[in-house]
Amino acid sequence: MTKIRIEEMQHHVGETVTIGGWLAGKRGSGKIAFLQLRDGSGFTQGVVVKEVVGEEIFEKARHITQESSIYVTGEVSRDERSKFGYELQVSDVEVISEAVDYPLTPKKHGTEFLMDNRHLWIRGRKQHAILRIRDEIIRATYEFFHENGFVKIDPPILTNSAPEGTSELFHTKYFDEDAYLSQSGQLYMEAAAMAFGKVFSFGPTFRAEKSKTRRHLIEFWMIEPEMAFTTHEESLEVQEQYVTHLVQSVIKNCAVELDRLGRDIETLEKIKAPFPRISYDDAIELLHEKGFDDIEWGEDFGSPHETAIAEHYDMPVFIVNYPKAIKPFYMQPHPEREDVVLCADLIAPEGYGEIIGGSERIHDYEQMKQAIHDHNLDEEAYAWYLDTNRYGAVPHAGFGLGLERTVAWISGAEHVRETIPFPRLLNRLYP
Repeated sequence: MTKIRIEEMQHHVGETVTIGGWLAGKRGSGKIAFLQLRDGSGFTQGVVVKEVVGEEIFEKARHITQESSIYVTGEVSRDERSKFGYELQVSDVEVISEAVDYPLTPKKHGTEFLMDNRHLWIRGRKQHAILRIRDEIIRATYEFFHENGFVKIDPPILTNSAPEGTSELFHTKYFDEDAYLSQSGQLYMEAAAMAFGKVFSFGPTFRAEKSKTRRHLIEFWMIEPEMAFTTHEESLEVQEQYVTHLVQSVIKNCAVELDRLGRDIETLEKIKAPFPRISYDDAIELLHEKGFDDIEWGEDFGSPHETAIAEHYDMPVFIVNYPKAIKPFYMQPHPEREDVVLCADLIAPEGYGEIIGGSERIHDYEQMKQAIHDHNLDEEAYAWYLDTNRYGAVPHAGFGLGLERTVAWISGAEHVRETIPFPRLLNRLYP
């Protein structure tokens, strides 16, 4: 008997196959049972007809408990009623392991209960769909950067310095030395760009920010490209091309998942480069026109401000040229203004906030040295980083995309905690 996964059913129409999976749910009457099957690759329905399989197999199918593991044998047929398009006409059922009193019943559960059972919650249809979209974004990320000549480089997770210099750090001991969990691999990626020209990293980062908003996680994943011989404007073009590629890849390869989540495909289809740009100066003016009196020039935007700006465009929008005083030390000053820097945040529509932060980097040795001094940073700790400007400095730029916020936006997830398999929140280190 041919053993297949649910995602392969389209290639076996009319054939009798065996699928190993779990019972997600069931319904039926006295003569027919519908088994909702999942195997990790997808969900499908197994139709068990009493007259076809006989009393023994039918009763076995009817009494299988939720999340029991099973082998189901049957003929693959088309099912025009479902988005997936295929179902299994069951001829045999074998129970591998019976699940007793599975805690996540079809009834509504509270958030904390679901989070306590996150290791089981990820089996659900909605969570499964979100995490499949996450996987597609990761796949498309590697595709985009490798097709555009980038080299994958892995920066360290343990460091002796903080690139942002603004967030609380997770302190640890590295034998007898002080060390910190990385809040960004950017500085190391800049060094790598001087070796390989165009590089990207993809890895975990940590921010000890005591935030409880729907946009924040303690541990999250970042994609951080850096490009030598690249200007700020050129970097913006790469960013919008990259985000467009991610969105279009999800539309193409995750149609079933988007449908399961009820995501508006037409909204996503509009996401194509180029994206609109607005200066920080004009963004402040726009907010004042919209009635926001809680922000002045020189202050950073909060969530309501970002949402209002994004709603004005109904597209991802770049906010460019922020005040120098509220940005990290490494950003290149604007050639015509000392008070702003060549940087941009990409704000996602629909209230999902910033998904990318990027800038052109300072490449003058003396200027970088002064910037480190002005920010009261330890020059000795950054000596290796200064070497990138001391030996063969070139104009260069880069950015960081937060994976979880991007997944939340594209999938339509309400809270960023659903976009990572096992979220770390202010109050949660379990499971």
